[in-house]
Amino acid sequence: MNTALKELLQYRRLYLLSLVLGIGGSFQYGIQVSMMASAAEHVQSFVNDTWMERYAAPVDASTSMLIWSFVVSVFSLGAWAGAVHSGSLPVTYGRKKALLFNNVVAVVAALLMVFCRMARSFEMILLARFLYGYNVGLGLSVHLMYLGECAPKKRRGFLTLTGSIFIAAGKVTGQIIGLRELLGSDSAWPYLLASSGVPAVVQFVSLLFFPESPRYLYIDKGDTEASKTALHWLWQEDDLKQEEDDMRSERESVQGEKAKTVLDVLRSRCVRWQLLALAIPCAGVQFCGNNALYFYAFDIFREAGVAEDKMHYLSIGIGATEFVTISLCSLVIERAGRKKLMGYGYLLMGVTMSVLIVTLSVKDLYPWIPYVNISLIFTVICIYGLGPSGVSMALPADLFLQAWRPSAYVCSGTINWVGMFLIGMLFPYIVGAIGQFCFLIFVAYCIFSSAFMLYFVPETKGKSMIEIAEAFNKLNYKHKHTEKEPNMLQTQF
Repeated sequence: MNTALKELLQYRRLYLLSLVLGIGGSFQYGIQVSMMASAAEHVQSFVNDTWMERYAAPVDASTSMLIWSFVVSVFSLGAWAGAVHSGSLPVTYGRKKALLFNNVVAVVAALLMVFCRMARSFEMILLARFLYGYNVGLGLSVHLMYLGECAPKKRRGFLTLTGSIFIAAGKVTGQIIGLRELLGSDSAWPYLLASSGVPAVVQFVSLLFFPESPRYLYIDKGDTEASKTALHWLWQEDDLKQEEDDMRSERESVQGEKAKTVLDVLRSRCVRWQLLALAIPCAGVQFCGNNALYFYAFDIFREAGVAEDKMHYLSIGIGATEFVTISLCSLVIERAGRKKLMGYGYLLMGVTMSVLIVTLSVKDLYPWIPYVNISLIFTVICIYGLGPSGVSMALPADLFLQAWRPSAYVCSGTINWVGMFLIGMLFPYIVGAIGQFCFLIFVAYCIFSSAFMLYFVPETKGKSMIEIAEAFNKLNYKHKHTEKEPNMLQTQF
Protein backbone atom coordinates (compact mmCIF):
# COMPACT_ATOMS: atom_id res chain seq x y z
CA MET A 1 0.00 0.00 0.00
CA ASN A 2 2.82 2.37 0.93
CA THR A 3 4.64 1.51 -2.30
CA ALA A 4 1.55 2.23 -4.40
CA LEU A 5 0.99 5.55 -2.63
CA LYS A 6 4.63 6.51 -3.06
CA GLU A 7 4.48 5.73 -6.78
CA LEU A 8 1.24 7.68 -7.13
CA LEU A 9 2.86 10.73 -5.60
CA GLN A 10 6.04 10.33 -7.61
CA TYR A 11 4.23 10.09 -10.97
CA ARG A 12 1.44 12.52 -10.08
CA ARG A 13 2.37 14.91 -12.90
CA LEU A 14 2.43 12.04 -15.40
CA TYR A 15 -1.02 10.89 -14.24
CA LEU A 16 -2.26 14.47 -14.46
CA LEU A 17 -0.94 14.59 -18.04
CA SER A 18 -2.89 11.41 -18.83
CA LEU A 19 -6.02 13.15 -17.51
CA VAL A 20 -5.43 16.26 -19.64
CA LEU A 21 -4.67 14.19 -22.75
CA GLY A 22 -7.72 12.01 -22.17
CA ILE A 23 -10.15 14.90 -21.74
CA GLY A 24 -9.31 16.37 -25.13
CA GLY A 25 -8.38 13.07 -26.77
CA SER A 26 -10.25 9.78 -26.59
CA PHE A 27 -13.00 11.29 -24.39
CA GLN A 28 -14.08 13.29 -27.46
CA TYR A 29 -14.49 10.05 -29.41
CA GLY A 30 -16.75 8.53 -26.77
CA ILE A 31 -18.98 11.57 -26.36
CA GLN A 32 -19.39 12.01 -30.13
CA VAL A 33 -20.35 8.36 -30.63
CA SER A 34 -23.08 8.43 -27.96
CA MET A 35 -24.63 11.90 -28.14
CA MET A 36 -25.98 11.63 -31.69
CA ALA A 37 -28.55 9.03 -30.63
CA SER A 38 -30.13 11.59 -28.29
CA ALA A 39 -30.04 14.37 -30.89
CA ALA A 40 -31.25 12.29 -33.86
CA GLU A 41 -34.95 13.14 -33.59
CA HIS A 42 -34.30 16.86 -33.11
CA VAL A 43 -31.75 17.14 -35.95
CA GLN A 44 -34.08 15.37 -38.38
CA SER A 45 -36.93 17.69 -37.37
CA PHE A 46 -34.65 20.72 -37.86
CA VAL A 47 -33.71 19.50 -41.36
CA ASN A 48 -37.39 19.09 -42.26
CA ASP A 49 -38.32 22.55 -40.94
CA THR A 50 -35.39 24.21 -42.71
CA TRP A 51 -36.26 22.47 -45.98
CA MET A 52 -39.87 23.65 -45.69
CA GLU A 53 -38.74 27.26 -45.15
CA ARG A 54 -36.45 27.20 -48.17
CA TYR A 55 -38.55 25.33 -50.70
CA ALA A 56 -42.12 25.68 -49.34
CA ALA A 57 -42.49 21.90 -49.46
CA PRO A 58 -41.68 19.09 -47.03
CA VAL A 59 -38.55 17.08 -47.65
CA ASP A 60 -39.29 13.63 -49.06
CA ALA A 61 -38.42 10.56 -47.02
CA SER A 62 -35.50 9.42 -49.19
CA THR A 63 -33.82 12.86 -49.13
CA SER A 64 -34.32 13.14 -45.38
CA MET A 65 -32.73 9.71 -44.85
CA LEU A 66 -29.83 10.62 -47.14
CA ILE A 67 -29.13 13.86 -45.26
CA TRP A 68 -29.30 12.10 -41.89
CA SER A 69 -27.04 9.26 -43.08
CA PHE A 70 -24.52 11.86 -44.23
CA VAL A 71 -24.72 13.69 -40.88
CA VAL A 72 -23.78 10.41 -39.19
CA SER A 73 -21.19 9.12 -41.67
CA VAL A 74 -19.35 12.41 -42.39
CA PHE A 75 -17.91 12.11 -38.87
CA SER A 76 -15.98 8.98 -39.94
CA LEU A 77 -14.70 10.73 -43.06
CA GLY A 78 -13.43 13.64 -40.95
CA ALA A 79 -11.84 11.20 -38.50
CA TRP A 80 -10.03 9.48 -41.34
CA ALA A 81 -8.69 12.86 -42.53
CA GLY A 82 -7.50 13.57 -38.98
CA ALA A 83 -5.86 10.14 -38.74
CA VAL A 84 -4.00 10.78 -42.01
CA HIS A 85 -2.61 14.06 -40.63
CA SER A 86 -1.56 12.31 -37.41
CA GLY A 87 1.42 11.02 -39.37
CA SER A 88 2.74 14.47 -40.36
CA LEU A 89 1.60 17.16 -37.88
CA PRO A 90 3.11 15.53 -34.75
CA VAL A 91 6.40 14.97 -36.58
CA THR A 92 6.66 18.50 -37.99
CA TYR A 93 5.34 20.50 -35.04
CA GLY A 94 5.53 18.09 -32.12
CA ARG A 95 2.87 16.18 -30.21
CA LYS A 96 1.91 19.09 -27.98
CA LYS A 97 1.44 21.71 -30.72
CA ALA A 98 -0.53 19.22 -32.82
CA LEU A 99 -3.00 18.79 -29.95
CA LEU A 100 -3.25 22.53 -29.34
CA PHE A 101 -4.16 23.03 -33.00
CA ASN A 102 -6.60 20.12 -32.76
CA ASN A 103 -8.48 21.81 -29.91
CA VAL A 104 -9.01 24.91 -32.04
CA VAL A 105 -10.72 22.68 -34.63
CA ALA A 106 -13.10 21.34 -31.98
CA VAL A 107 -13.96 24.84 -30.74
CA VAL A 108 -14.78 25.97 -34.30
CA ALA A 109 -17.04 22.91 -34.70
CA ALA A 110 -18.79 23.71 -31.40
CA LEU A 111 -19.47 27.30 -32.52
CA LEU A 112 -20.98 26.02 -35.77
CA MET A 113 -23.30 23.78 -33.77
CA VAL A 114 -24.37 26.59 -31.44
CA PHE A 115 -25.31 28.95 -34.27
CA CYS A 116 -26.72 26.44 -36.79
CA ARG A 117 -30.31 26.93 -35.64
CA MET A 118 -29.97 30.71 -35.62
CA ALA A 119 -28.59 30.58 -39.18
CA ARG A 120 -31.25 28.05 -40.22
CA SER A 121 -28.53 25.92 -41.83
CA PHE A 122 -28.26 22.15 -41.49
CA GLU A 123 -25.14 22.40 -43.68
CA MET A 124 -23.39 23.89 -40.64
CA ILE A 125 -24.15 20.66 -38.78
CA LEU A 126 -22.55 18.65 -41.60
CA LEU A 127 -19.43 20.82 -41.54
CA ALA A 128 -19.26 20.70 -37.74
CA ARG A 129 -19.57 16.91 -37.75
CA PHE A 130 -16.69 16.68 -40.24
CA LEU A 131 -14.56 18.95 -38.04
CA TYR A 132 -15.47 16.96 -34.95
CA GLY A 133 -14.42 13.84 -36.80
CA TYR A 134 -11.11 15.45 -37.75
CA ASN A 135 -10.60 16.44 -34.12
CA VAL A 136 -11.22 12.88 -32.93
CA GLY A 137 -9.15 11.20 -35.65
CA LEU A 138 -6.11 13.39 -35.02
CA GLY A 139 -6.59 13.67 -31.26
CA LEU A 140 -6.99 9.95 -30.60
CA SER A 141 -3.76 9.04 -32.40
CA VAL A 142 -1.66 11.88 -30.97
CA HIS A 143 -3.10 11.34 -27.47
CA LEU A 144 -1.85 7.73 -27.43
CA MET A 145 1.42 8.61 -29.16
CA TYR A 146 2.17 11.44 -26.70
CA LEU A 147 1.25 9.45 -23.59
CA GLY A 148 3.09 6.30 -24.67
CA GLU A 149 6.27 8.31 -25.24
CA CYS A 150 6.04 9.96 -21.81
CA ALA A 151 5.40 6.76 -19.83
CA PRO A 152 8.06 4.56 -18.21
CA LYS A 153 7.94 1.04 -19.62
CA LYS A 154 6.65 -0.42 -16.34
CA ARG A 155 3.60 1.89 -16.48
CA ARG A 156 3.20 2.18 -20.25
CA GLY A 157 0.41 -0.39 -20.46
CA PHE A 158 -1.64 1.19 -17.69
CA LEU A 159 -1.23 4.75 -18.93
CA THR A 160 -2.01 4.08 -22.59
CA LEU A 161 -5.00 2.01 -21.50
CA THR A 162 -6.48 5.18 -19.97
CA GLY A 163 -7.35 6.04 -23.57
CA SER A 164 -10.03 3.33 -23.48
CA ILE A 165 -11.18 4.51 -20.05
CA PHE A 166 -11.79 7.99 -21.43
CA ILE A 167 -13.66 6.60 -24.45
CA ALA A 168 -16.01 4.75 -22.10
CA ALA A 169 -16.31 7.83 -19.87
CA GLY A 170 -17.17 9.89 -22.95
CA LYS A 171 -19.88 7.43 -23.96
CA VAL A 172 -21.50 7.57 -20.53
CA THR A 173 -21.21 11.37 -20.40
CA GLY A 174 -22.82 11.70 -23.83
CA GLN A 175 -25.68 9.43 -22.79
CA ILE A 176 -26.27 11.34 -19.55
CA ILE A 177 -26.20 14.87 -20.95
CA GLY A 178 -28.37 13.61 -23.80
CA LEU A 179 -31.26 12.90 -21.43
CA ARG A 180 -34.36 14.97 -22.15
CA GLU A 181 -34.13 16.41 -18.65
CA LEU A 182 -30.71 17.89 -19.51
CA LEU A 183 -29.61 18.79 -23.06
CA GLY A 184 -31.63 16.26 -25.03
CA SER A 185 -34.67 18.52 -25.37
CA ASP A 186 -35.95 20.29 -28.49
CA SER A 187 -34.72 23.64 -27.21
CA ALA A 188 -31.25 22.57 -26.02
CA TRP A 189 -30.01 20.08 -28.66
CA PRO A 190 -27.60 22.60 -30.35
CA TYR A 191 -25.83 22.96 -26.98
CA LEU A 192 -25.72 19.16 -26.68
CA LEU A 193 -23.94 18.92 -30.03
CA ALA A 194 -21.65 21.81 -29.07
CA SER A 195 -20.65 20.28 -25.72
CA SER A 196 -17.40 18.84 -27.12
CA GLY A 197 -16.06 22.39 -27.21
CA VAL A 198 -15.77 22.36 -23.41
CA PRO A 199 -13.20 19.51 -23.18
CA ALA A 200 -11.28 21.13 -26.05
CA VAL A 201 -10.94 24.41 -24.15
CA VAL A 202 -9.96 22.56 -20.96
CA GLN A 203 -7.21 20.64 -22.75
CA PHE A 204 -5.93 23.68 -24.65
CA VAL A 205 -5.45 25.70 -21.45
CA SER A 206 -4.11 22.80 -19.35
CA LEU A 207 -1.67 21.48 -21.94
CA LEU A 208 0.21 24.78 -21.97
CA PHE A 209 1.65 23.85 -18.56
CA PHE A 210 3.09 20.47 -19.67
CA PRO A 211 6.31 19.70 -21.57
CA GLU A 212 6.64 18.17 -25.03
CA SER A 213 7.12 14.40 -25.33
CA PRO A 214 10.64 13.54 -24.02
CA ARG A 215 11.20 10.90 -26.71
CA TYR A 216 10.20 13.37 -29.43
CA LEU A 217 12.62 15.96 -28.03
CA TYR A 218 15.47 13.45 -27.71
CA ILE A 219 15.08 11.31 -30.83
CA ASP A 220 13.39 13.57 -33.36
CA LYS A 221 14.76 16.99 -32.35
CA GLY A 222 18.08 15.94 -30.79
CA ASP A 223 17.49 18.23 -27.80
CA THR A 224 19.03 16.12 -25.02
CA GLU A 225 18.76 18.70 -22.25
CA ALA A 226 15.11 19.52 -22.94
CA SER A 227 14.31 15.81 -22.96
CA LYS A 228 16.03 15.26 -19.60
CA THR A 229 14.21 18.27 -18.13
CA ALA A 230 10.86 16.97 -19.37
CA LEU A 231 11.51 13.47 -18.03
CA HIS A 232 12.60 14.74 -14.65
CA TRP A 233 9.55 17.03 -14.40
CA LEU A 234 7.13 14.25 -15.33
CA TRP A 235 8.71 11.34 -13.44
CA GLN A 236 10.25 13.16 -10.46
CA GLU A 237 13.26 10.83 -10.73
CA ASP A 238 16.96 11.67 -10.58
CA ASP A 239 18.19 8.36 -12.01
CA LEU A 240 17.07 8.41 -15.65
CA LYS A 241 20.03 6.48 -17.05
CA GLN A 242 18.07 3.45 -18.26
CA GLU A 243 15.53 5.55 -20.17
CA GLU A 244 18.29 7.76 -21.61
CA ASP A 245 20.19 4.67 -22.77
CA ASP A 246 17.08 3.31 -24.50
CA MET A 247 16.45 6.62 -26.27
CA ARG A 248 20.13 7.04 -27.16
CA SER A 249 20.35 3.63 -28.83
CA GLU A 250 17.20 4.40 -30.80
CA ARG A 251 18.44 7.86 -31.82
CA GLU A 252 21.84 6.55 -32.91
CA SER A 253 20.15 4.01 -35.14
CA VAL A 254 17.97 6.61 -36.86
CA GLN A 255 20.72 9.19 -37.20
CA GLY A 256 20.35 10.93 -40.56
CA GLU A 257 17.08 9.15 -41.44
CA LYS A 258 13.69 10.77 -41.94
CA ALA A 259 10.50 9.60 -40.30
CA LYS A 260 9.04 6.65 -42.19
CA THR A 261 6.08 7.15 -44.49
CA VAL A 262 2.87 5.13 -44.66
CA LEU A 263 4.23 3.41 -47.78
CA ASP A 264 7.32 2.44 -45.81
CA VAL A 265 5.13 0.83 -43.15
CA LEU A 266 3.05 -1.03 -45.73
CA ARG A 267 5.98 -2.24 -47.82
CA SER A 268 8.79 -2.92 -45.33
CA ARG A 269 9.34 -6.48 -44.25
CA CYS A 270 10.96 -5.39 -41.00
CA VAL A 271 7.59 -4.20 -39.57
CA ARG A 272 5.28 -6.65 -41.33
CA TRP A 273 4.16 -8.52 -38.21
CA GLN A 274 3.88 -5.34 -36.17
CA LEU A 275 1.49 -4.00 -38.82
CA LEU A 276 -0.56 -7.21 -38.73
CA ALA A 277 -0.67 -7.05 -34.92
CA LEU A 278 -1.89 -3.47 -35.22
CA ALA A 279 -4.47 -4.09 -37.95
CA ILE A 280 -6.08 -7.39 -36.99
CA PRO A 281 -6.69 -7.39 -33.22
CA CYS A 282 -6.25 -3.67 -32.44
CA ALA A 283 -7.43 -1.31 -35.17
CA GLY A 284 -10.13 -3.78 -36.16
CA VAL A 285 -12.09 -3.47 -32.89
CA GLN A 286 -14.92 -2.06 -35.01
CA PHE A 287 -15.47 -5.59 -36.35
CA CYS A 288 -15.69 -7.39 -33.00
CA GLY A 289 -19.40 -6.53 -32.66
CA ASN A 290 -19.30 -4.15 -29.70
CA ASN A 291 -20.72 -1.14 -31.55
CA ALA A 292 -23.25 -3.39 -33.28
CA LEU A 293 -24.49 -4.53 -29.86
CA TYR A 294 -25.23 -0.93 -28.93
CA PHE A 295 -27.30 -0.67 -32.12
CA TYR A 296 -29.12 -3.98 -31.57
CA ALA A 297 -29.68 -3.49 -27.84
CA PHE A 298 -32.83 -1.36 -28.20
CA ASP A 299 -34.62 -4.12 -30.14
CA ILE A 300 -33.71 -6.61 -27.42
CA PHE A 301 -34.89 -4.20 -24.72
CA ARG A 302 -38.26 -3.86 -26.47
CA GLU A 303 -38.66 -7.63 -26.66
CA ALA A 304 -38.03 -7.81 -22.91
CA GLY A 305 -40.85 -5.32 -22.33
CA VAL A 306 -38.72 -2.31 -21.37
CA ALA A 307 -40.70 0.93 -21.80
CA GLU A 308 -39.49 3.29 -24.52
CA ASP A 309 -38.87 6.12 -22.06
CA LYS A 310 -36.71 3.83 -19.90
CA MET A 311 -34.45 2.45 -22.61
CA HIS A 312 -32.11 5.41 -22.52
CA TYR A 313 -31.38 4.72 -18.85
CA LEU A 314 -30.64 1.08 -19.64
CA SER A 315 -28.23 2.16 -22.38
CA ILE A 316 -26.48 4.34 -19.79
CA GLY A 317 -26.09 1.15 -17.78
CA ILE A 318 -24.34 -0.50 -20.73
CA GLY A 319 -21.98 2.46 -21.08
CA ALA A 320 -21.29 2.46 -17.33
CA THR A 321 -20.54 -1.27 -17.46
CA GLU A 322 -17.96 -0.71 -20.18
CA PHE A 323 -16.38 2.12 -18.17
CA VAL A 324 -16.11 0.03 -14.99
CA THR A 325 -14.66 -3.03 -16.71
CA ILE A 326 -12.07 -1.03 -18.66
CA SER A 327 -11.05 0.60 -15.37
CA LEU A 328 -10.62 -2.88 -13.88
CA CYS A 329 -8.52 -3.87 -16.91
CA SER A 330 -6.13 -1.03 -16.10
CA LEU A 331 -5.42 -2.69 -12.74
CA VAL A 332 -4.47 -6.09 -14.20
CA ILE A 333 -2.90 -5.32 -17.58
CA GLU A 334 0.66 -5.08 -16.25
CA ARG A 335 0.24 -8.45 -14.48
CA ALA A 336 -1.77 -10.45 -17.00
CA GLY A 337 -0.14 -8.93 -20.08
CA ARG A 338 -1.58 -7.66 -23.34
CA LYS A 339 -1.52 -10.98 -25.18
CA LYS A 340 -3.71 -12.97 -22.80
CA LEU A 341 -6.21 -10.19 -22.10
CA MET A 342 -6.86 -9.51 -25.77
CA GLY A 343 -6.54 -13.10 -27.04
CA TYR A 344 -8.81 -14.75 -24.47
CA GLY A 345 -11.07 -11.70 -24.47
CA TYR A 346 -11.83 -12.07 -28.16
CA LEU A 347 -12.33 -15.82 -27.69
CA LEU A 348 -14.88 -15.32 -24.88
CA MET A 349 -16.66 -12.61 -26.88
CA GLY A 350 -17.02 -15.01 -29.81
CA VAL A 351 -18.40 -17.77 -27.59
CA THR A 352 -20.85 -15.44 -25.82
CA MET A 353 -22.14 -13.96 -29.07
CA SER A 354 -22.64 -17.50 -30.40
CA VAL A 355 -24.90 -18.20 -27.43
CA LEU A 356 -26.67 -14.87 -28.06
CA ILE A 357 -27.44 -15.90 -31.65
CA VAL A 358 -29.08 -19.09 -30.36
CA THR A 359 -31.15 -17.34 -27.69
CA LEU A 360 -32.26 -14.65 -30.14
CA SER A 361 -33.46 -17.40 -32.48
CA VAL A 362 -35.66 -18.96 -29.77
CA LYS A 363 -36.69 -15.75 -28.00
CA ASP A 364 -40.41 -16.44 -28.52
CA LEU A 365 -40.40 -19.89 -26.90
CA TYR A 366 -40.23 -18.72 -23.28
CA PRO A 367 -40.98 -15.31 -21.70
CA TRP A 368 -37.71 -15.28 -19.74
CA ILE A 369 -35.40 -15.61 -22.77
CA PRO A 370 -35.40 -11.86 -23.64
CA TYR A 371 -33.99 -11.21 -20.16
CA VAL A 372 -31.26 -13.76 -20.85
CA ASN A 373 -30.49 -11.81 -24.03
CA ILE A 374 -30.10 -8.60 -22.02
CA SER A 375 -27.71 -10.34 -19.62
CA LEU A 376 -25.70 -11.70 -22.57
CA ILE A 377 -25.33 -8.17 -23.97
CA PHE A 378 -23.96 -6.98 -20.65
CA THR A 379 -21.65 -10.03 -20.54
CA VAL A 380 -20.17 -9.24 -23.96
CA ILE A 381 -19.65 -5.61 -22.93
CA CYS A 382 -17.89 -6.75 -19.74
CA ILE A 383 -15.54 -9.06 -21.67
CA TYR A 384 -14.87 -6.35 -24.23
CA GLY A 385 -13.96 -3.86 -21.49
CA LEU A 386 -11.72 -6.29 -19.59
CA GLY A 387 -9.75 -7.31 -22.66
CA PRO A 388 -9.92 -6.07 -26.27
CA SER A 389 -11.05 -2.50 -25.61
CA GLY A 390 -8.33 -1.67 -23.11
CA VAL A 391 -5.49 -3.56 -24.74
CA SER A 392 -6.28 -2.13 -28.18
CA MET A 393 -5.13 1.23 -26.80
CA ALA A 394 -2.07 -0.09 -24.98
CA LEU A 395 -0.64 -2.45 -27.60
CA PRO A 396 -0.06 -0.06 -30.56
CA ALA A 397 2.14 2.19 -28.44
CA ASP A 398 4.39 -0.83 -27.80
CA LEU A 399 4.79 -2.11 -31.33
CA PHE A 400 6.69 0.52 -33.32
CA LEU A 401 9.93 2.38 -32.86
CA GLN A 402 10.01 6.18 -32.98
CA ALA A 403 10.68 6.57 -36.71
CA TRP A 404 7.77 4.30 -37.62
CA ARG A 405 5.21 5.23 -34.98
CA PRO A 406 3.43 8.26 -36.55
CA SER A 407 2.83 6.50 -39.88
CA ALA A 408 1.77 3.34 -38.07
CA TYR A 409 -0.93 5.36 -36.31
CA VAL A 410 -2.09 6.61 -39.72
CA CYS A 411 -2.56 2.99 -40.81
CA SER A 412 -4.31 2.15 -37.54
CA GLY A 413 -6.60 5.16 -37.75
CA THR A 414 -7.46 4.51 -41.39
CA ILE A 415 -8.52 0.92 -40.68
CA ASN A 416 -10.44 1.98 -37.58
CA TRP A 417 -12.40 4.83 -39.16
CA VAL A 418 -13.08 3.08 -42.45
CA GLY A 419 -14.32 0.14 -40.39
CA MET A 420 -16.58 2.42 -38.37
CA PHE A 421 -17.92 3.98 -41.58
CA LEU A 422 -18.69 0.57 -43.08
CA ILE A 423 -20.38 -0.69 -39.91
CA GLY A 424 -22.48 2.46 -39.65
CA MET A 425 -23.57 2.34 -43.29
CA LEU A 426 -24.01 -1.40 -43.84
CA PHE A 427 -25.04 -2.88 -40.49
CA PRO A 428 -28.70 -1.73 -40.60
CA TYR A 429 -29.08 -3.36 -44.02
CA ILE A 430 -27.38 -6.55 -42.85
CA VAL A 431 -29.69 -6.73 -39.83
CA GLY A 432 -32.69 -6.23 -42.11
CA ALA A 433 -31.53 -9.09 -44.35
CA ILE A 434 -30.42 -11.78 -41.89
CA GLY A 435 -31.53 -10.56 -38.45
CA GLN A 436 -29.68 -11.93 -35.44
CA PHE A 437 -27.42 -14.06 -37.67
CA CYS A 438 -25.51 -10.87 -38.46
CA PHE A 439 -23.53 -11.63 -35.31
CA LEU A 440 -21.96 -14.63 -37.07
CA ILE A 441 -19.74 -12.13 -38.89
CA PHE A 442 -18.45 -10.78 -35.58
CA VAL A 443 -18.08 -14.27 -34.08
CA ALA A 444 -15.82 -15.28 -36.98
CA TYR A 445 -13.75 -12.12 -36.58
CA CYS A 446 -13.39 -12.62 -32.81
CA ILE A 447 -12.25 -16.25 -33.17
CA PHE A 448 -9.76 -15.30 -35.90
CA SER A 449 -8.35 -12.40 -33.87
CA SER A 450 -8.05 -14.58 -30.78
CA ALA A 451 -6.09 -17.24 -32.63
CA PHE A 452 -3.81 -14.64 -34.22
CA MET A 453 -3.13 -12.90 -30.91
CA LEU A 454 -2.47 -16.05 -28.89
CA TYR A 455 -0.33 -17.88 -31.44
CA PHE A 456 1.61 -15.18 -33.28
CA VAL A 457 1.92 -11.93 -31.33
CA PRO A 458 4.75 -11.74 -28.74
CA GLU A 459 4.02 -10.41 -25.26
CA THR A 460 5.15 -6.78 -24.84
CA LYS A 461 4.59 -6.02 -21.16
CA GLY A 462 7.63 -4.73 -19.29
CA LYS A 463 9.85 -4.69 -22.40
CA SER A 464 11.74 -1.80 -23.93
CA MET A 465 11.07 -0.73 -27.52
CA ILE A 466 14.31 -2.40 -28.65
CA GLU A 467 13.42 -5.70 -26.94
CA ILE A 468 9.97 -5.67 -28.57
CA ALA A 469 11.52 -4.99 -31.98
CA GLU A 470 13.89 -7.92 -31.51
CA ALA A 471 10.99 -10.21 -30.57
CA PHE A 472 9.07 -9.26 -33.71
CA ASN A 473 12.16 -9.73 -35.88
CA LYS A 474 11.97 -13.43 -35.11
CA LEU A 475 8.67 -13.38 -37.02
CA ASN A 476 9.64 -10.87 -39.69
CA TYR A 477 12.79 -12.81 -40.54
CA LYS A 478 11.90 -16.28 -39.32
CA HIS A 479 13.44 -17.95 -42.39
CA LYS A 480 16.75 -16.13 -41.96
CA HIS A 481 19.62 -17.47 -39.96
CA THR A 482 19.49 -16.33 -36.32
CA GLU A 483 23.04 -14.95 -36.52
CA LYS A 484 21.77 -12.23 -38.86
CA GLU A 485 19.00 -11.01 -36.56
CA PRO A 486 21.01 -8.28 -34.76
CA ASN A 487 21.87 -6.72 -38.13
CA MET A 488 18.26 -6.95 -39.23
CA LEU A 489 17.23 -4.84 -36.27
CA GLN A 490 19.02 -1.90 -37.86
CA THR A 491 16.59 -1.97 -40.79
CA GLN A 492 13.78 -0.94 -38.46
CA PHE A 493 15.32 2.44 -37.84
